[in-house]
Amino acid sequence: MKNIIGVRFKKPGKIYFFDPDGNEVQNGEHVIVETAMGEEYAEVVISNRFLPEDKITTPLKKMIRIATAKDKKNYEENKKKAKEAFKIAVKNIKKHNLDMTLVDVEYKFDNSKIIFYFTADGRIDFRDLVKDLAAIFKVRIELRQIGVRDEVKRIGGNGVCGRELCCCSFLSNFETVSIKMAKEQNISLTPSKISGNCGRLMCCLKYEEDVYKGKLEKLPKIGAIVKTEDGEGVVESLETLKEKIRVKFKDKDGFFYKKYDAKDVKIIKDVTSDEENEIDNNEELKQLEELEQMEKENKDI
Repeated sequence: MKNIIGVRFKKPGKIYFFDPDGNEVQNGEHVIVETAMGEEYAEVVISNRFLPEDKITTPLKKMIRIATAKDKKNYEENKKKAKEAFKIAVKNIKKHNLDMTLVDVEYKFDNSKIIFYFTADGRIDFRDLVKDLAAIFKVRIELRQIGVRDEVKRIGGNGVCGRELCCCSFLSNFETVSIKMAKEQNISLTPSKISGNCGRLMCCLKYEEDVYKGKLEKLPKIGAIVKTEDGEGVVESLETLKEKIRVKFKDKDGFFYKKYDAKDVKIIKDVTSDEENEIDNNEELKQLEELEQMEKENKDI
């Protein structure tokens, strides 16, 4: 068993484990820890606890000390300097006519480096910009290109649900989201309804994927021919969570519909993948496929 603490460098963000080096710390306290980039200021989100060593994938770096008043002052000053650096960088980006948008600036705790985060449609030759910034700030400069999801995560905002965006409140990783998830959850495939503030498919489509996937395995697909107590019909729609099926029947007067529990319906002929794709071939899906492709490209940046 290994004594660890969990810290976060910014909210939201990943939680990293560190060796407390004999110190006892509580949630909410700030500490200085050793990282590959040097000393960093971090907030404790998991107080001292013991974990089996097989749960820890890499050798733990050590906590250096509990943050002092001087450390906190340095951290706050760096945040102020970052705002000034942002203004200066924007002016220099315009000066060099670079097609990029500056999103955020971060000073490392030990003032050894400044990181400028930006978005752009493609690759940017920013070598001259880096030279100018290095001459102004007299420290190492790093320009880091990020995707639109990371941009929104840094800017913040509220989703269509009215709550703070998931990426700004608790998500530490962006998982792959696909159109298939929206289809499985019977959500309207209108792009404006299932894309988030970043213009990509909403992260929350991922949350219930496993539940829907498990239930859909028990249900026939839309368009399948099924046998019911009222005869044979075609599956018109599904209420996945309730495991109910709406079946379309044809009689001499036209069509009528009736709902059944999945257990009371027998599948005679289900829909193949090719048939399902043919049913779904519409203009809105093409737009969504473009969103999905943008999502994949975004991960390559």
